[in-house]
Amino acid sequence: MHTDQNDLDIEARVDALLGRMTLAEKVGQLVQDTPFVIPDYVDIMKRQKAAEEAGEPFEISFDLRPEIFERIRAGGVGMISIDNLQQINALQKVAVEESRLGIPLLVGFDVIHGYRTIFPIPLAEASTWHPELVEQAARIAAEEASSVGINWTFAPMVDIARDPRWGRIAEGSGEDPFLGKIMAAARVRGFQSTDLASGRKVAACPKHYVGYGAAEGGRDYNTVDISERTLRDVYLPPFKAAIEAGAQSVMSSFNEISGLPGTCNRFTLRTILREEWGWQGVVLSDFQAIGELIQHGVASDLKEAARLSMLAGVDIDMLSNAYANHLAELVEEGSVPLSLVDEAVRRVLRFKMQLGLFEHPYTDETLAERIILREDARELALRLAQESMVLLKNTNNLLPLKQGAQRIALLGPLSNSRRDLLGTWSISGRGQDVETVLAGLSAYVDDDALIHVRGCSIDDDEPLDSAALTAAQAADVIVIVLGESAEMSGEAHSRAELGLPGRQQALLDAVVATGKPVIGVLMCGRPLVIPRMAEQVDALLVAWHAGIRAGRAVADLLFGEANPSGKLTAGWPRTEGQIPVYYAHKNTGRPASGSGTRQFHEAFKSNYLDTPTEPLFPFGAGLSYTTFEYSELRVETPRLHVGETLLVSASLKNTGTRAGAEIAQLYIRDLVGSVTRPVRELKGFQRVELHPGEESRLTFAVPTSELGFTGPDMRSIVEPGFFKVWIGPDSTQGLEGDFELIP
Repeated sequence: MHTDQNDLDIEARVDALLGRMTLAEKVGQLVQDTPFVIPDYVDIMKRQKAAEEAGEPFEISFDLRPEIFERIRAGGVGMISIDNLQQINALQKVAVEESRLGIPLLVGFDVIHGYRTIFPIPLAEASTWHPELVEQAARIAAEEASSVGINWTFAPMVDIARDPRWGRIAEGSGEDPFLGKIMAAARVRGFQSTDLASGRKVAACPKHYVGYGAAEGGRDYNTVDISERTLRDVYLPPFKAAIEAGAQSVMSSFNEISGLPGTCNRFTLRTILREEWGWQGVVLSDFQAIGELIQHGVASDLKEAARLSMLAGVDIDMLSNAYANHLAELVEEGSVPLSLVDEAVRRVLRFKMQLGLFEHPYTDETLAERIILREDARELALRLAQESMVLLKNTNNLLPLKQGAQRIALLGPLSNSRRDLLGTWSISGRGQDVETVLAGLSAYVDDDALIHVRGCSIDDDEPLDSAALTAAQAADVIVIVLGESAEMSGEAHSRAELGLPGRQQALLDAVVATGKPVIGVLMCGRPLVIPRMAEQVDALLVAWHAGIRAGRAVADLLFGEANPSGKLTAGWPRTEGQIPVYYAHKNTGRPASGSGTRQFHEAFKSNYLDTPTEPLFPFGAGLSYTTFEYSELRVETPRLHVGETLLVSASLKNTGTRAGAEIAQLYIRDLVGSVTRPVRELKGFQRVELHPGEESRLTFAVPTSELGFTGPDMRSIVEPGFFKVWIGPDSTQGLEGDFELIP
């Protein structure tokens, strides 16, 4: 590994500072404390939403705990979580000017998909298949966060999620490890941009290491029991990509993995992370996760939990007080070697120096007003929202609508919502910054041609508003905006039933019965189970929780100012009973043959009695207002050696009447392996913009290392053999070719 002079200087400074520290001061660097009483975030979000929907201002502020100043002054705290600039500077002043060693504080915060400029939720961002835009959004999030004194974001979440019941699917990039790798690296690069307008630096913290997305039943914090091969082939690759992109920290996961909680799992934290990958960044526990080892049943008390976590490789204890109360005692009695504590402290000090905190501990209090909610950030938020939305149905080309030609009824509980459009983990977002769908459509439709009625609430059984039916009957076309509230996805928001909550389906049934054309707009934080809705509506646009410009983006797409280009990054099940349903499944010894087969139509195969095996909408699916034709697939390297690069090309033509963008996807299948292989695996994609009639020759270059997997001995291997390859618009179709990999 290359080591430059700056690295050598940092190591010398770390050595010198570490040599001056007492054991208590060393422990202090491994402690995160909250500077205020931990609030009831659920209550806060409810009050904030109610205020903002009523058009009333709502500001969150907390008083600092008096004892936090003394703890920092004594060197007992190395990290805090807060986003109030004046309070951050005040606490940094105590750490730098009043403590014995003057070590500045790490300031971490959940900046997940924007700080004040809230972009689409990460699952939606991934649906752009546009990593350059996602990187730009992460950079703007870092710009804004750094302007208020934050130097560490607890993001990106890079967990692979194949169960939409799990609420945190909203925070990641979906079901596929290849796409997950690309998006993880893009977000890390964006967050850790070195030329922020603030002049400061922000560190990324990929989470949750590792396997959290495989929680049984899709229930948050639940048990994970997966094979080591699945861990290595599916769940670890995005973390490795994030680290290779320069991530300076990771957050360990709440869940256990095959009996060992992530917070005390030496195999994942030391064997893989430190020994195999050679990584020397900081490992942070999740919120109170060290203390939760007691509930897991692997630690008898907090002292034992502290011992297990330090021995396993967790450097910083987030808010469980295990290290603060017991780590020094464990060292003194010989239960934890001092050398392990020194290693952890060395990593934390190096981290702080790499962030430039010793030279620049304070933040200019005029920065935020110049950086937050800049126009370029708002424009990027609009573009990301437009590209993230996925058109899944458009019968008889109902969309795009013609401006001024129709009377429109705008219905649904999310048609004029603000806070819900921000989605989960938008702590610093403000409802007043959001453009609603009503506001978006008002830019295209005269007031006398736009009838707005909410129709029903989103999450209870109150009667339908009869005015909605009156509006529908008076309209030429109906736009109905349905889905989930922001609080229905994200952490601790798992759902067992993924249909439309409340009376929304009843509202849709009544509207469809009018016989008028119906455009369904779905706002959600996960794939939903909507076979009835998908059949009923004439057009279906998945708009996600798409951030501050969501309403304008919906309107731009409905009226053709923008052309849909988003593609799904997680399959949408027909029913909860199919879950997990993902494209890269194994073939089994009795695979279903053909589409939609059921047990008694094809006996003794891997089918259901009562539903097809395929998802309602597959991974990679998404329509456009134009059409694309794939042709002339050529495998340029039909026989290639291990270590070479697979080259496959195809022609793509815009055969429609509008300019548009297509996400061309390349999949492979390893036909025979020493262990079973998935029926398809994504190995490349390209976003291609074409004018009507324009044709482009696409070439995909896939290093043979991408064809590898974890072999029988748990070592990574690239095996010779025969492969299928496809280039096409989604995971279920495309032009097909063959190639052979030879030793």
